Amino acid sequence: MANCILVWLLMARLFVDSSLALTLTSKLVHRFSDEAKSLWESRKTGNVSGKFWPPRNSSKYFEMLMDYDLKRRRLKTGSKYDVLFPSEGSQVMFFGNEFNWLHYTWIDIGTPSVPFLVALDVGSDLLWVPCDCIHCAPLSASYYSVLDRDLSEYNPALSSTSKHLSCGHRLCAWSTTCKSPDEPCTYKRDYYSDNTSTSGFMIEDKLHLASFSKHGTQSLLQASVLLGCGRKQSGSYLDGAAPDGVMGLGPGNISVPTLLAQEGLVRNTFSLCFDNNGSGRILFGDNGPATQQTTKFLPLFGEFDAYFVGVESFCVGSSCLQKSGFQALVDSGSSFTYLPSEVYKKIVFEFDKQVKFNATRIVLQELPWNYCYNASSLVSFHIPSMKLVFPLNQSFIHDPVYILPANEGSKVFCLTLEETDEDYGVIGQNLMVGYRMVFDRENLKLGWSKSKCLDINSSKTDHAKPPSDDGNHGSPIALPPPNRQAIAPTAARTSPKSSLTASCFSPFLLLLLAVFLVAC
Repeated sequence: MANCILVWLLMARLFVDSSLALTLTSKLVHRFSDEAKSLWESRKTGNVSGKFWPPRNSSKYFEMLMDYDLKRRRLKTGSKYDVLFPSEGSQVMFFGNEFNWLHYTWIDIGTPSVPFLVALDVGSDLLWVPCDCIHCAPLSASYYSVLDRDLSEYNPALSSTSKHLSCGHRLCAWSTTCKSPDEPCTYKRDYYSDNTSTSGFMIEDKLHLASFSKHGTQSLLQASVLLGCGRKQSGSYLDGAAPDGVMGLGPGNISVPTLLAQEGLVRNTFSLCFDNNGSGRILFGDNGPATQQTTKFLPLFGEFDAYFVGVESFCVGSSCLQKSGFQALVDSGSSFTYLPSEVYKKIVFEFDKQVKFNATRIVLQELPWNYCYNASSLVSFHIPSMKLVFPLNQSFIHDPVYILPANEGSKVFCLTLEETDEDYGVIGQNLMVGYRMVFDRENLKLGWSKSKCLDINSSKTDHAKPPSDDGNHGSPIALPPPNRQAIAPTAARTSPKSSLTASCFSPFLLLLLAVFLVAC
């Protein structure tokens, strides 16, 4: 109803400014107003007692409004498939040091299809691939140790289904170079990591997907998506991170999950699962198991532009620390986890206190972590786990410790938590390992459950293989700094703008308005 009121007021203003000498009047009645209550009582329809009719501006009042909005959204976006995954398979891969500690999957784009190995980033919205390259990362397999074939470069001219996005398109609201609606829609995305950016122009093309039917047979399909033709990359994108592109999985209106849900293909949710062996899976439309734990997403400046959650407390082992709560961005594009300064100091102090009796703190110049330890391998002791406690006593337990290759007679390990100057933290992909993470955008909540992350469909071709599980997940390298949070492209989006402004209204528009009022 609130949306109906806003649109009605906008339409009324436009009518005043138009050249039509016509006045329309209509009385608006709020769903939970006293007048509406009296109307329902007079019709003797339903139960409108105090128990079911919420007091205005009460918590129940707002809860019921949101519930109605969610129900209306589900009615409009009925899904055709239970789950979808890339046509190459649902498998997710991790290459450790080789590709900057991020998780990747193969996707096919265009007609004929071209494969791309894209990094999975829930902290941004844009899907981009190297395209008509001016300044791109090396794509030759010989440049990387884990590839058995070259990476791809997208060429819109070679895809029969590609379309250039124009400045007049409703999803080209961010471009700063548009001078007329017919010009190509350009983009530039700046990330916080090492002056990292991608720029080019926007394309609409087909993403190839697959699904399993109730009888277990696989079906293939194509979905229209928006992608950035990345002509120029900089920073980490030229130094091992996502050389073949990024799939932004954020809540914005250009992300792949959003577009798939808007097309009615799947529900507006997806899951990522990363296991301990450098593999995992991605599923669009996945709701997760009924037994999973959940917590609500928090709005950022009144909008759900990123996956923020509220952590009530942080526990080290069995010790839950006072005043250790914080808000956190859930971001698979962040290799590690970062905590606000005050919380970080409390956590590392408690961790150090619990391990120092059995291990000696050491300094390793080649690693970015400040809390590393050397323990005798002859002494058996338990490294304390970490627990994030969310509202309603929901909890998330993990062991954010990196164990270096075993040396004779000793064990070296580091706490992989980092400090950030921001007033919010970042839950990076290292804390997601071993969990099936469900990003339920339809109900605005994050779900998680322990999982082995089994791939539901074997990849057609193994173009790249994760490193073997030797206990150290590859040799450490210079890692992303604490400010790698991948929120910049999301937060920097401007509000949608219309490409044309109407100066008058036709009788047909009046009819549409009448239909709209009836629907409200």
